[in-house]
Amino acid sequence: MQITDLLQLPQIRLHSTAADLPAAVHTLCGLLAQDDAVQDAALLEQDVLARLAQGCVCMGNGLAVPHAKTAAVRRAALAAITLDKPICCSTPDGEPVDLLFLIAAPEGENDLHIAVLAALAGLLVDKDFCRTLAAAQTPEQFRACIAEKETAAQPEPQRPTGRHIRLLAVTACPNGLAHTYMAAEALQKSADKYGIAIKIETNGAGGTENELTPADIAEADGIIVAVNRAVPTARFVGKKVVNASADEAIREPEKLLEKVLSGKAEVYRGGEAMRNRNHAELVNEAYRHLMYGISRFIPFVVAGGISMALAMLVVHLNGPDTLAVMLNTVGQAAMAMIYPVLAAFIAASIGDTAAFMPGLMGGYLAQMGTTVYSESGWISSGFGGALIAGFAAGMLLRFLTTRCPKLPKDLDHIRTSLLVPLGSLLGIGALMVFLVNPVLGQVNYWLDTTLNSMRGGSRLLLGCVLGGLMATDYGGPINKAAYVTGTLALVGGQQDVMAAVMAGGMVPPLGVALACLLFPEKFTREERRTVPQNLVMGASFVTEGALPFALKDPFRVVPACMAGSALAGYLTVLVNCACPAPHGGIFLLAVMGNPAGFVVANAAGALLTALILGLTKRDIPQG
Repeated sequence: MQITDLLQLPQIRLHSTAADLPAAVHTLCGLLAQDDAVQDAALLEQDVLARLAQGCVCMGNGLAVPHAKTAAVRRAALAAITLDKPICCSTPDGEPVDLLFLIAAPEGENDLHIAVLAALAGLLVDKDFCRTLAAAQTPEQFRACIAEKETAAQPEPQRPTGRHIRLLAVTACPNGLAHTYMAAEALQKSADKYGIAIKIETNGAGGTENELTPADIAEADGIIVAVNRAVPTARFVGKKVVNASADEAIREPEKLLEKVLSGKAEVYRGGEAMRNRNHAELVNEAYRHLMYGISRFIPFVVAGGISMALAMLVVHLNGPDTLAVMLNTVGQAAMAMIYPVLAAFIAASIGDTAAFMPGLMGGYLAQMGTTVYSESGWISSGFGGALIAGFAAGMLLRFLTTRCPKLPKDLDHIRTSLLVPLGSLLGIGALMVFLVNPVLGQVNYWLDTTLNSMRGGSRLLLGCVLGGLMATDYGGPINKAAYVTGTLALVGGQQDVMAAVMAGGMVPPLGVALACLLFPEKFTREERRTVPQNLVMGASFVTEGALPFALKDPFRVVPACMAGSALAGYLTVLVNCACPAPHGGIFLLAVMGNPAGFVVANAAGALLTALILGLTKRDIPQG
């Protein structure tokens, strides 16, 4: 993929100005609007800003690459600007941004989108080259620099004297986009500098590329795992491994290579290696494994909840006919799968594919509440039991694959095909049946009874608190904890709690959009342009739409959003709203209980947020 094939002179603007990142995006979209590839400039900017709210566009080296897959373009298009005055952005190296590229790819062209990102990452990982582009005086010079970089022959690296060292690496970032490929490119360039052969596996949005084979791993002298999310690592047991983030690989690739080459890298021993990590690293790793599992079970709750809600709608319209029975049966089956799926994917994230089976079985036992006593006394250990099963299964597989006595090579297949599966199943089974389910089952019974018994003020307080928590960190751990609480309440039939959580997540973008309309003098022109996409994102239950406002003015925006979300959560419980699925926003109104009340609760919360912002924010001189 040649960048110069996409980047034309009219789509390059040098020495531009922008107050912030959304303003720079507006300029970039304006340049692309001149390209015949763009069929709807307004939609293009809306989609890019929506993607911008999810983060991961500021790359370091003074570079940002906003991007979107959108129906607004017929084919891939590219624009670039440089800024005389850098703007602030959350970059890996803390440097402000003065060089921006905008990638617009047509919908359905996921591979093309990633290919352009990877090509840009490969060019722009070089800090000196980024500075050369930022200093370009004309669009012709800017484009010529890129063309020269693309067509330059790769110099043959100098090979070291003595034994040739072979390295492997794995890179991944949460979204599997630019940071994944920039980290790979940085490691590749550093390896070439040292004259070392390296193979790098990238775990991008389009899947795993250049996958490391067992033969590669067996021959490697060291492995760099530069990731910001969970990747399979059980395959590296017994090898020297350096663990880092993708950001570290971009900033300091030489440091990672030197650690491997110096022999200071520790031998990876699966679960045993956890004892050598500090608490912050362990918490971060556990959180990545947890989010990996949660992301896999949410579709079951969404689809299952909507299916059951549709069944109730069909019963209301036509009575309990065959279609209603089918919808309800399928929905209940999907809901019954959430704990096995959660535990299975957490386990696989920790202990690789072999951990999937014991994790799945542990989750199933948690769902059933299985104990050694009479089945009539079984009580599901629920979410807590599934978490324990998932983490325990993953750690048990690590132990079984690294610490158990080795068998003769001719019998090793018995170990992998019989002893490890059987040992892991029996180990998790005993844990769940004898320890986890008897204890957590009773805890869940108490919690369920308490929740069902909550009436009046206590239940209203619950809705208020969960609604407010949804507006604290916009997709962060607190937001996720409140969302999971609502999801688990939904699984237990507490649809009003889920309604409070959903309303709390919808209010922040709706509130800032309403504030921009009611108090335009408090916001910049660029902020006011985000009103359409924030209304859409809020209506769709995408809390992150308010994130740019919160980052720019956290001490006013966050409390205002929390107050509005808390009010919305309170009102949904007060008027007995019932939400049958954990996602969908206003698109679930047809199957909600008291949909009018839900709309009123959201409107009231958004209005409160807007009024607080209008009272607390200062007027901004309008240019």
